[in-house]
Amino acid sequence: MPEICRFYGIIIKMYFDDHNPPHFHAEYGSEEALMDINSLALIAGQLSPRALGLVAEWASLHQAELKACWEKARSLESLGKIEPLR
Repeated sequence: MPEICRFYGIIIKMYFDDHNPPHFHAEYGSEEALMDINSLALIAGQLSPRALGLVAEWASLHQAELKACWEKARSLESLGKIEPLR
């Protein structure tokens, strides 16, 4: 699964040709969550409140790029990287 971003110990990944709804995976330590790209809601898994807040903030800043990555992943194209939260 390609890593598209890393910040504050959080790793953001996206699978190629993954199932709907459009989403990304966020990992922090042993925790993992799936986040809906359109609504930015948690759809599976869990993250600590602090990590979840950072992921939501980052995703809101990069929602258009996440949507573009999702389309590339569905087409099995290289996803590239998205800027981290600073």
